[in-house]
Amino acid sequence: MTHQVTDIWRHPLKSHGREALENVTMIAGQTMPGDRVWAVAHDSSKADDTAWAPCQNFTRGAKAPQLMAIDARLDDVSGQLTLRHPDRPELTFDPDAAEDLPRFLDWSQPLLPANRAASARIVRVPGRGMTDTDFPSITLCNWASHRAVEQAIGHDLSPLRWRGNIWFDLDDPWAENEWLGREVQVGEAVFAVRERVVRCQATTANPETGERDADTLKTLKDNWGHQDFSVYAEVVRGGGIRLGDAVKVL
Repeated sequence: MTHQVTDIWRHPLKSHGREALENVTMIAGQTMPGDRVWAVAHDSSKADDTAWAPCQNFTRGAKAPQLMAIDARLDDVSGQLTLRHPDRPELTFDPDAAEDLPRFLDWSQPLLPANRAASARIVRVPGRGMTDTDFPSITLCNWASHRAVEQAIGHDLSPLRWRGNIWFDLDDPWAENEWLGREVQVGEAVFAVRERVVRCQATTANPETGERDADTLKTLKDNWGHQDFSVYAEVVRGGGIRLGDAVKVL
């Protein structure tokens, strides 16, 4: 049976919004273009623009659930990023421009818990996105696994909780976990599947409201004995991917 790409998502500013795409061109050894290009370092962070840093250095949805309700739109030509949230006015700014930083910090501050480290600056590491892995990863997601979680939890769940990059339906839940150590072709690109994605508190927040309303982690643990959803893969052969493209294990 042929499986097809149903959705492509990128997250230009880590933990601050998602954007749907119709197509993308992957580059070997790199993160998805436009995905996690920037990350927001908090005032206790040691992250800078010189190297990848782990997620605890950044303001993120696991600690600030209201961030999960942000939508984003990146203008690839101008570099301008537009953020939208149901409780905030629309903001368009240049994440690379120091003079725009105060406007972003003012915009995002009401979305952050008062008892957490405050957002302080935006970092960008040339040549790679600030994914949660120390290698440049793409997240591959299976609709069948999502449906299994929905059924176990007893109500509908937005797939945006998982913040994945490429979605497809393998018909069987957790079939993607069998891909570890194998290569998968998606459109023209080829991925090496490297790790299962261990999930965090961000997935408990509703992507429309930013409110925690579903215990996804307990549901995963109680029903399957893990807190994993989707897999991390690395691009080993670049190429274009479009909605409807075939997904096949090599």
